Amino acid sequence: MTTLSPENSLSARQSASFILGLHPLVRTEAWKFLTGYYSWQSSQDERLTVDSTRRKNYEALCQMYQKIEPLLENLHQNFIETRNNITHDIQKLYDKDPLGNVLIDKKRLEKILLLSYVCNTQAEYQQGFHEMVMLFQLMVEHDHETFWLFQFFLQKMEHSCVINIGVGKNLDMLNNLITFLDPVFAEHLQGKGAGAVQSLFPWFCLCFQRAFKSFDDVWRLWEVLLTGKPCRNFQVLVAYSMLQMVREQVLRESMSGDNILLACNKLIDLDADELISAACVVYAELLQKEVPRPLKDFFL
Repeated sequence: MTTLSPENSLSARQSASFILGLHPLVRTEAWKFLTGYYSWQSSQDERLTVDSTRRKNYEALCQMYQKIEPLLENLHQNFIETRNNITHDIQKLYDKDPLGNVLIDKKRLEKILLLSYVCNTQAEYQQGFHEMVMLFQLMVEHDHETFWLFQFFLQKMEHSCVINIGVGKNLDMLNNLITFLDPVFAEHLQGKGAGAVQSLFPWFCLCFQRAFKSFDDVWRLWEVLLTGKPCRNFQVLVAYSMLQMVREQVLRESMSGDNILLACNKLIDLDADELISAACVVYAELLQKEVPRPLKDFFL
């Protein structure tokens, strides 16, 4: 009989999240465990204490920001530029549903993004963060929850979605994966289709957010990525699977890099479970092959 140790219990929970997905009714609380907002082994009382502490810390950061904002405006040109970029990005968001109901509070969203930028020295603001934070604002009720979920999400996903940390590596490994699994496609992408793969950085920067038909699909994929199942750097297998969706058209029409990018940008309204399944098939294929050391170290 197998003893369910804390480590095994954690693995079982993560596997369940990966295989079954999260029911919408438990998503808000489950995300706090997946991101590290709460410890998996914490009690209810401990979680209440943690939440209270995170709220107080968030309020302290807000007060600090109010005090130093004039200094940042006077001494740091990058701050003014970033604030303008955030404002511009947020204004482009749809803040109402088809019935006219307000979905998000843009002022609160702007405040959280600015605070995140000031507090996070590694992951500077990049276009797309506003869409990520919007999803967290839709998921939870309070600003401190939105702020900390976004911070923990970035920490766990920085090697996937942060431009100056992990996106370049993902693109390089995507190229290597195509070369290994699909030499015919790789030859075209290195020839007439040159530059297409490197132009797919928005997939990683946005964690594929714009490719799906619903917010639930976005959350579903993100939840899988947070579990680390079935392997490390699963996001590159997802990107490979998406490229395979346009492969036949690309080769049939002998597309240039720009046209390949256009075809990839038309990959919208995808179903998360179908895409996850396709990426799992790619992973299973890797397990059956003698994988080159760089790919093995990256995935296996």
